[in-house]
Order: sequence, then structure tokens, then C-alpha cells
Amino acid sequence: MKKRLFVGAVTLGLTTALMGCSSVAKTSSAQVNTENEKVASAGGESENKTGNVETTKLIGLADLVPHNELIELVKPALSKQGIEIEIVSTAADATWLDKLNGGEVDFAFFAHWPYVEEYNDVSGVKIANAGNIHVEPISAYSNEYQSVDEVPDNAKFVIPNDATNEYRALKIIEKAGFIKLDPNLKELKASVKDIVEYVKPIEITEIDSIQIIGLAQDFDVYITNTNKALEAGIDTTKYLFREDANSPYANIIAVKEERLEDPGIKALVEALRSDETKKFIEEKYNGAVIPAE
Repeated sequence: MKKRLFVGAVTLGLTTALMGCSSVAKTSSAQVNTENEKVASAGGESENKTGNVETTKLIGLADLVPHNELIELVKPALSKQGIEIEIVSTAADATWLDKLNGGEVDFAFFAHWPYVEEYNDVSGVKIANAGNIHVEPISAYSNEYQSVDEVPDNAKFVIPNDATNEYRALKIIEKAGFIKLDPNLKELKASVKDIVEYVKPIEITEIDSIQIIGLAQDFDVYITNTNKALEAGIDTTKYLFREDANSPYANIIAVKEERLEDPGIKALVEALRSDETKKFIEEKYNGAVIPAE
């Protein structure tokens, strides 16, 4: 399967970087509501003395896990500040940044900055980063093997074919000792052609990241983003190898550049980066999702 990014129109060329697919994993409402109360307790200072708050509505797009779970968590605190959040879709697709750029929504929460930057470079627009929220380390899983040492010669690997995630996948395969990459490898142009040596013989297939989990049974090792693994109910503690916790690929609140100083957007980012939200992330996701610095 041939890797091609941004073929034809931007919306058709952009494969998902950290986009969600159909999910089967959801947080129980009781758990989220309990955490909501903790976050909300810190939001009362924005309410005026009469209890009347001018309401601002922000319309957004958020991938289901963990993005929308985090949005639901902070809604009560934002409500106390007069900010209402409406998420109109939790099923990410290649049109989301187009919708943001076109003014259909106020923010999008599903991708890391290198992916958005790539979109900007190709489309000539200015989508901006309003704040880093969390990191989802890209990880390698197997339905057959429990450790890297068990993976046999000529094992079949499948990795995402979009530019930034293919780079991330190749880097962790190299770190695990299977390949050596060209030291001049370019992040946005990475492909299997940049492998200069197979330290251990393996076969690598590049496909759309949305398809990987559904086809995992056809491969010995599959590499996917944490949010997709969580949505599919995969035990994210059972990875073979993955990125370090200091990965630079933090998921962001993406907005149009002229909205960076919007008070509602700033309040949303502040709530998502609060100590209460960080605690929720650490306790719920057990290292599969990490609060961004």
C-alpha cells in the first residue's frame, strides 16, 4: 500500500494524525460527574456577585477518547464562568481542520501540533495552537507476542502512513532494535525507504491509521495511537514498546489564529491544563495518556 499524503485536495490528502475512529470504550457518567464536581469547585470566582453570568458558547470538535472525556470533565467549571461548550462531533475525519478554518466550529481538539503545522504548510492557512493538553505516546502492540524478544524473524509490522505518525512509528521500531534509519530522516517525509539497515528481518506495511486496529489480526505487530487503542478497548499497559513520556507530540486545542486571545478559548485551555484535570488524566489512563508540559 503506497504512502501518499495530501494527494489532490487537502481534505482528501490529510489522513488522520491523532484522529479517533468508531469507539467502543466510554467513561461511565458517574465517574466523569464525580471528577466534574472537583474541577467545578475551582471555577466560582468568575461568577459575579449577583449570580448572573453572561454566557459565551463555544462549538468544538473533539475526538472521543480521551479528548471529549476531558471536555466533559471541565464543562461545570466553565459553566460557572459563563462558558458553554457544545461538541458537535466525536468521530474525527480528514475534514475537521477544514471545518475549523471555514468557521464552522470555534476549536478542534484531536491532533498534535506537527500535524496541524503540516496542514498549514500545504493549505496556506493559519490554524494556531491555543495550548498543549496531553500526550498520547504512539505504541506497538501484538496479539501474538508478549515481549520484543518473542517477535520472530520476518514478522509482519503495520504502521500509520501519514507523515508525522509514520516518522514516530519508524523511530520507535528503530529504538526497539529492529532497524536503523537514515540519520538525515525528515519528519514530514518519512517512509520505509529511509530504512538503511534491517537489524532483524521484518516486513513493514504502511496503511491509513484508521484501518490499523481493524486489520491487526493480519499482522504480528501493529503500531497505533493511544486514543485509538483506548477507544477499541485495548489494554494500553500491554504494549511491546512505545514512545517515551517526553514525546513532543502533545495534543492541542487548535483554533484560527485570530481567536488565540479569545477569553473563552483561554478559559477552556486553562481548565484543561488545571491540576484537577492533570490528576484525572494520571489516575484514569495509567500512563496511556500523559498531561502535557
